[in-house]
Formats: sequence, C-alpha cells, structure tokens
Amino acid sequence: MMTQHRPGLFGSTPVVANLIIINILCWLACIVFQRMDVDLFRYLALHYPASRDFNPIQLVSYMFLHDTGSLAHLFFNMFAVYMFGRVLENVWGSKRILLYYLLTGAGAALVNLLVAYIRIRSLESGMLPDQIAPVYTQGLDALNQGKNFVDPAMASLNSLVNSVTVGASGAVFGILLAFGVLFPNAPLFLMFIPIPVRAKYFVIGYGLIELFFGFADFRGDNVAHFAHLGGMIFGYILIMYWKKRDAKDGKYFY
Repeated sequence: MMTQHRPGLFGSTPVVANLIIINILCWLACIVFQRMDVDLFRYLALHYPASRDFNPIQLVSYMFLHDTGSLAHLFFNMFAVYMFGRVLENVWGSKRILLYYLLTGAGAALVNLLVAYIRIRSLESGMLPDQIAPVYTQGLDALNQGKNFVDPAMASLNSLVNSVTVGASGAVFGILLAFGVLFPNAPLFLMFIPIPVRAKYFVIGYGLIELFFGFADFRGDNVAHFAHLGGMIFGYILIMYWKKRDAKDGKYFY
C-alpha cells in the first residue's frame, strides 16, 4: 500500500520535511543560546539517570539536538532521513513514520543508558566508596568547568555518569533498518564503492560495523555505537509487530 503526499521540502514528504526543519531549528537555537550563556544541552540532551540534570523528557528531546561544533553531524543525519524517510512515509503514511522515528530514537536512548549502566557498574566494582562518592556529588560541576578528576578511575567514571548524548542517529539507524527490510534488494550507490550494494547487505554490514566498534572501543570514542544498534533493534521489533498486526487485520504490510 502506497500513500502519496504533496511534495514538501525539496520534494520531501510532510513528516520528514518537518523533522528536518525541527532538527535544523534546534541546532540553530543551541548556537544562539550558547552565545547567551544558556546551555540547552543541560536540559534537553540525554543524561544518565544518576546525573543531577537527568529528566525523562530527554529520552525524546536528545534526538533533536546535534553537536553545535559539527555541521556534518546534522547534515548526514538529516540527509539519511530525507533519502530513506520519505520513501517510508509514502509506504507507511505520516502517522506511522513519525511514531517509528520517535520510538526507535527513544529505544536507542534506552539501550545507550543500559550500556552506560553496565560500564559504570563494572568500573565501580574496582573502586573504593570514597572514590565513587565525589564523582556523584562533585563530578558534574567539575565537567561544567572544563575539569575532571586526576584519578584515572574517577575521571572515567565521571565521564560516564555525567556525559551527555545528542543526535538523531538512533532514529536514523532505525530508518535504515526499515528501508533494508521493506526494500532488501534496492540498489544503493555509496561513495568510494564503484558498484551498487543491495540495501539488505548495506544494513547488515553497517550493523556489524557498529557492533564491532561498540566492543572494540569500549572506552568510548564520542560515538554511541550501541545506541545506533538500539535504533535498529527497536526498529526491527516494531516492524515485526506491525507486520503481524497488519496481517491479522487483513492488511498488506507494503
């Protein structure tokens, strides 16, 4: 089943166009507020639940923020949303693509927090109580001043507890997964690869790469690899649920 929409932003579909616009406006707002000494990341970026600045709304709000020092972070995420999201919106309709985007983004956040919890508990198991306590009481203030603890273990723990996550990448990876499931044999032309790659192989390969880097660089590289995988996992679960429900209702999934 295909749903036709009037062309929006650069030929985009309504929800995808609005998601792109919101992300761009949030990126610009963060820059403007930074110049006014107001850090929107403190309120809207995803914090670990033990951090003083954590708020449940951040499970959704974080996916509309991007690194203000990197236009590429915003551009490539929105380019993927534009390229693949508009196809999905034509197939699913506006309500379903919006729900899918938000749920995969929130699912990615939950996976990211779960991985952070495992890392934190693993690190704390080798630390003394008088090393751990100052991290939770003083660590956030130290990072806000551009400082950290001298003790390597305390510094690592502080970075895990009080660091923030931003970006639409979790939802983007969910969108990539959905495109690969719905159009497994669609040819994708990638930079530096002279031959087309089928969507299903691209998605599988990308997922394996994220899994590898997630474990290989366990100390962290400022990229939430497991959050990307979380977007894919939640996306697949949601797609399978919809497929089963639609079949039960006598509807066509495509």
